[in-house]
Amino acid sequence: MADQLFSDFEPVSSKQWKQQIQFELKGADYNDTLVWESPEGIKVKPFYHSDEVSEKLAVATHATKFKIGQDIFVHDLDKSIWRAKDSIARGAESIRFTIADEKTDVEKLLNSLALDVVSVHFHLAFLSIDFVKKIDRIATEKNATVFCHLDPIGHLTEDGNWFKTAEKDNFETLKQIAKQTQSVSFLSINARLYQNGGANIVQQIAYALSHANEYLNRVDTANRPVVFDVAVGTNYFFEIAKLRALRILFKIIASEYNHNQDCHIIATPTRRNKTIYDYNVNMLRTTTECMSAVLGGADTVCNLPYDALYHKSNEFGERISRNQLLVLKSESYFDKVDNPADGSYYIETLTQQIAEKALELFKEIEANGGFLVKLGEGNIQKKIAESAEKEQQLFDLGNEVLLGTNKYPNKNDRMAHDLELYPFVKNKPRKTLITPIIPKRLAEKIEQERLEHEKNQP
Repeated sequence: MADQLFSDFEPVSSKQWKQQIQFELKGADYNDTLVWESPEGIKVKPFYHSDEVSEKLAVATHATKFKIGQDIFVHDLDKSIWRAKDSIARGAESIRFTIADEKTDVEKLLNSLALDVVSVHFHLAFLSIDFVKKIDRIATEKNATVFCHLDPIGHLTEDGNWFKTAEKDNFETLKQIAKQTQSVSFLSINARLYQNGGANIVQQIAYALSHANEYLNRVDTANRPVVFDVAVGTNYFFEIAKLRALRILFKIIASEYNHNQDCHIIATPTRRNKTIYDYNVNMLRTTTECMSAVLGGADTVCNLPYDALYHKSNEFGERISRNQLLVLKSESYFDKVDNPADGSYYIETLTQQIAEKALELFKEIEANGGFLVKLGEGNIQKKIAESAEKEQQLFDLGNEVLLGTNKYPNKNDRMAHDLELYPFVKNKPRKTLITPIIPKRLAEKIEQERLEHEKNQP
């Protein structure tokens, strides 16, 4: 078709396009005027051309199969079961349960669901062989798709301490789970923490892969999918490329361990750019972030309710967030093409550059002892803090814009009366094995000042 439409026209090379652009600039410098550099050191050009793109990248994203996820924190078991069933009836295709209490009757929870039509994720705040074996038994009996997000290293990075006192005990528990279970995927990588902590995209991928490599070095995965739990930011095309690059690099690294299962990516919008003032803008942010997740190849997408920062879980916020995904899937037809980013010279080039830089950083970490060594030295935390500070400075100067917060704020907006949750970083001094990575939003300082101003108003 393309040959029929354009055969009468001479092809135009990238060199010719650039010459024409330089002519139109009337003396202005091409690089200074039209080329910008990302925080990752990637120079973004005003146009991309087929004669500058190498061969197509081997990445399969299967966007047609992405599942709409729903997050549920299990406190009251019966209420959680009702919420799960209600969410499924309203369009959810996967449920992610967060369980903090090891005494939770997980068998009752699983047996209440139609496991033939819905996949289940368990984020556990503890490490227990017996608990996972209960889940595995039901998953095996019902041939269900169940993921247990077991991540002692992720707990260490976030909390500062291991689940169990000794490092070796955590890995030994994972080894026993691998031997004593059949069906559940049990390894997960908490990459959300790196994004929410302020790491740039290259760091996020490199740290997630190095994090995963610690498990691959020590634990037999039984060839079950490894889960990457990622946060998706606001840089639309870069985030699409990020997920594609992550999948490519994991496949390369996993093949060295004869692990032939593709990774499972579960994506959630970042909290870093969300705000409590002009909170409806959060819906716009999460919509584009979910779009990036789907187009980038996330297997499951759990949206973040627009009011998640300051409200407890509520029916309205969850319904709106789920409906955003339903609109993308059922009305915007995001599930109709498996590899929607294929053929985009821009995204292909970004994917290649991000993958190359992330692989270089990964190799540097591994050459210097690996992820746990660098984490123990405080190097990972330092690099993330430096990246976060650079982004914070851009925000404070107004170069990183959050509409309704540091650009066009509504001075009459009041939030002090509507805070059910504390939306800022909590300082809890305590003894830890390492310095934890602390997630922090860009708008926190401005919001605290505005709340203080509200209190002083009559």
